[in-house]
Amino acid sequence: MSLVHQGALLAEAETPPSDREVRAQLAKIQGSSAFEAPERARRFLSYVVDETLQGRSDRIKAFSIAVEVFGRDASFDAQNDPVVRIEAGRVRRSLERYYLLAGQNDPIIITMPKGGYVPVFTRFGEAVARSQPDEGRRTKAGVLASRELAWAIVGVAALVVAVLVVYTTLARPAADLAMPQNSTLGKPDVATVLIEPFEDLTDTRSSSALARGLTDEVIGQMARFREITVVTKQMDQAGSQNASQPHGGLPFYALEGSVRTDDRKIRLSVRLLDRTDSSVIWSKSYDRELQVSDVLAIETDIARAVVTALAQPYGVIFQTDAAKLRSPPDDWEAYACTLSYYGYRVNLDGRSHAAVQNCLLRAAEKYPDYATAWALLSLTYLDEYRFRYHLRSPAVASIDKAAETAKRAVELDPENLRALEAEMLAYFFQGHVDTALAIGARGVAINPNDTEFAAEYGFRLALAGEWERGCAMVSDALGANPGPLGYFEAALAVCAYIKGDYVTAERWARMSDLASNPIYRIIMIAILGQRGQTEEAAKQMRWLEANAPEFVKDPGREVRTRIHRPEDQAHFIDGLKKAGMALPSPTDVLD
Repeated sequence: MSLVHQGALLAEAETPPSDREVRAQLAKIQGSSAFEAPERARRFLSYVVDETLQGRSDRIKAFSIAVEVFGRDASFDAQNDPVVRIEAGRVRRSLERYYLLAGQNDPIIITMPKGGYVPVFTRFGEAVARSQPDEGRRTKAGVLASRELAWAIVGVAALVVAVLVVYTTLARPAADLAMPQNSTLGKPDVATVLIEPFEDLTDTRSSSALARGLTDEVIGQMARFREITVVTKQMDQAGSQNASQPHGGLPFYALEGSVRTDDRKIRLSVRLLDRTDSSVIWSKSYDRELQVSDVLAIETDIARAVVTALAQPYGVIFQTDAAKLRSPPDDWEAYACTLSYYGYRVNLDGRSHAAVQNCLLRAAEKYPDYATAWALLSLTYLDEYRFRYHLRSPAVASIDKAAETAKRAVELDPENLRALEAEMLAYFFQGHVDTALAIGARGVAINPNDTEFAAEYGFRLALAGEWERGCAMVSDALGANPGPLGYFEAALAVCAYIKGDYVTAERWARMSDLASNPIYRIIMIAILGQRGQTEEAAKQMRWLEANAPEFVKDPGREVRTRIHRPEDQAHFIDGLKKAGMALPSPTDVLD
């Protein structure tokens, strides 16, 4: 790129996009199939863009959006009703997906930075023009990665497609794979993250200590996640002959960081790189007020934010790997199965359940010491039981098999949170609620950064009768989890239902988008029954009759299996009865 051309790009980049250009870009986004957003999210985006262009960005608050976009009344309370925050997350993820798939070369970028709802309009040329000629590709990758979690929806969507690819690879007869039942391969390789020592840019004794402390804290917290392998610089130099591509081509990342301090503040800037080509996958800065008395707490807090963004299920590492899963190489077999499980969990659709289960079964056979495969396999057996998937075994056998498989996973790795999650749920559905909750408390203590586990434990607490505490945990985890939210949005629908707030319950249920799952239909029927919407409830019941007849035969059983306290069971049953479902009397339910 010539200096003249670079100068031209810079001059253009310094000119803010005109209103006409922004509106044209908005129309292009809204008209693209890559912008997957429900109608309410589209209205949200149009509203904030229009208000900003009209010079009224100072009016863009949760309250104004709730009233003018979602039709809430003047009693709207953003603290108790997170609908605007949740919908803003949908808009951000939909924009990220659009720019990753269809809008990589668009001249205008529309983003909505976290912390507010005011959109930002920039020219893409700004980033390109200011890069060095030989860094154009890398800069573009960095810009895409910096849009919070740009891989999120793409990665998850890829998983659904990938299920069939992985199924054809792994769900073959054992003889075809030459995998004996008593294989000694042990554990497979998984994605690896090299954590480099964070650089001290201030170069004082205190800043040097902070840089070392932050590095150690990030290493310690990230190592709690069993779906990845964490290595340090010393380990990498000692154990990898080909640092850029270890483990036969499995994902290998490097986390780099720098620490800068002054009298009042500390800033940690971090970035995740793909070591195969040094491209930037993700970058972010974290600022904290610096108080000497709270240095350890500051280190823990910043490390937690970094690790939660990167390592949790549906985090940046997962999303990046999932996007590569459409055609995984042979050495990704077992790792791809774990990614595919989370893809199935997006909507808990029975149509992909069998392929994922068979994939995990083969992975566990091939790698008998791989606790994560056994744990996820246990969760698929559990889904046979709770969602009545018609597979090889009856429901009772499925819950027994889930418990047995979870036990094996925990024995292999007592601190593997997927194993503890499977064990917790198996005990819960067997009726051993206190034991299940004790396991949940232990898991949260082991790794408080795993929002997937925290939300599942919170929902179990709520269903056991601790509604306020449990639902608060689900809500908190929902805000911190970058992945598909439907399962936990449905949980919050149940939370609102039990409180008697059926309007909010319906909003959460419709937001969850789990229409292919029978429990979603049961939740909707109860809500619609309480709201007197019997015609729509009848449509939900007809879906169950056609797709999940077991739930129509004894819906009371499904309620009693999940909700622990008799009075809460009766409350939920009441909604089903008002919707017109044939159910035993509340007295029978309480027996």
